[in-house]
This record gives sequence, structure tokens and C-alpha cells, in this order.
Amino acid sequence: MGKPLFYEILEKPATSCIIGICSAIWFYIQKKNIGYSHVGLSYESAIEGHYWRIITSAFSHISVIHLVFNMSALWSLGVVEQLDHMGLGIGYYLHYTLVMVILSGVLVLAIYHLLIQRFNIEYFSRVTAIGYSCVVFGWMTILSVKQPSTKLELFGFLSLPISFAPVESLVLTSIIVPQASFIGHLSGIVVGYAIAWGLIHGMNSYWTLSLLGWIAVVFAWSLKKSGAVDLNFLEIESVTDPSLPVWFLASGNGRTPHMTALPNGDVDIV
Repeated sequence: MGKPLFYEILEKPATSCIIGICSAIWFYIQKKNIGYSHVGLSYESAIEGHYWRIITSAFSHISVIHLVFNMSALWSLGVVEQLDHMGLGIGYYLHYTLVMVILSGVLVLAIYHLLIQRFNIEYFSRVTAIGYSCVVFGWMTILSVKQPSTKLELFGFLSLPISFAPVESLVLTSIIVPQASFIGHLSGIVVGYAIAWGLIHGMNSYWTLSLLGWIAVVFAWSLKKSGAVDLNFLEIESVTDPSLPVWFLASGNGRTPHMTALPNGDVDIV
């Protein structure tokens, strides 16, 4: 008999928080009837400056089955938090989760760009990727290198040897779920191997906080540039009256966020 769920949550605090965040975002999206085109990542949206979608697409899901499948796999992979003795642990987990969210999204866009510009496959300009499985595949890959004896448990009854799980899951999900993003999953695997083999290394609290700061800046800048959210209240305007301070924050009417929809297109579940 396994441990009570409460104790498992305490042993996997970062994983539990991420599952909670993804679940809360899914409930919010359903309640507000927000379509995947508003939060997903596509080549067209990136060209238009919607870089913030690299973040929103990773933590959003289009259906409860999509959410449950990804979170079930993530829960099993949360064992990384308990492997301090192997140089992993909660710090490693948080540092490289952030790296995988960003790099896998960037790699997806780079592959789309290559397919569109080099091979003239215009289909990929319309595809919208959404879901957390880029990161799931990344951690699956890292564990297959660092801890090949680990089992990947899905839904409490399906068990896969972690050493083969990345390739098996990549092929199976592409066959069973035609809408599954082969490119998104492959990007997660590539980034996972880069981390596991030490090609990407050296992340610590300082670099993680620095990266978070830059992400926040680019996120806000791209939101404003793309017009997805009206941030006019952050603009600085000059004042003509010399008796007043030279600059002030404009109040404007930009305190009400609004979303801009993209044209309908295909969706890739990741």
C-alpha cells in the first residue's frame, strides 16, 4: 500500500504546485470560454510579437483528458525532487523546469521556421501548440539518462521503463492521438538530452532569478507590443506645463485587459 496522498504532496512540493497551477489555468480557461488560439503558440503569433505565448501555451490545456494525461505523467516524474543524493532534488527540478519551458518553446518555433522557410510547408505557420508535455518529455528524458531503472507510472496502473519511455511515448502518442504535437514532444526530448548530457548546465538560484527577471520583462514588453493586453497605463508621457514635474504616469483607460484572437487554424496538443 502506497503512502497517503498528503505525504506524497509534501515530498513533491514543486510538482504539486505546477499541477495546481495548470489545473487552475484550465478551470479559468473553461470558465471564461477562452479558446486555444488566445493562449497557444504558433509561428504566426510569434511573427506578430506574441512571445508571451511561450509561457501561456506551456501551462494551458485544451481538454480535461489532455490535462489529466500530462499531469499524471508529471506526478510520476516528480520523483526528481527526491533524488538529492544524485545531484537532482527540488532546486535542480525548479531551475531546469524553467529552462525547458523556454528552450522547448523556442526550439518548436525554430523547427517551424525551418519547415516553412526552407521546405515551404505552410501548414506549420497555422499550427497552434498548447500543453505542458514538452516539459514532461524533457524530464522523462533526463530521468532515462540519470536514473534508467525508474518506472514511469501513468494513471496508477500503466508502467513504462523510463529508459525507453521518451521514444515509446513519442511514437505511441503520435499514433494514438493524431493531434499530438510530434515536434513539441521531440523538442522536449532534445532539450532533455542537452541537460542530461551536461550541454546545458550551471543553473543555480542566481541564474534562475535572473532568467525569471528577463522573462518578466520580455513577457510584459511582448504583451504590450502585440496588443494582447492594453498596457497604456504604463506609458510615460511628457507634460507641457513647466510648473509640473517633467514626467508622470499616464492613467489612460488601459486598465481593462482584453484578448485578441488569431484566425482559426490547426492545434497541436503538447
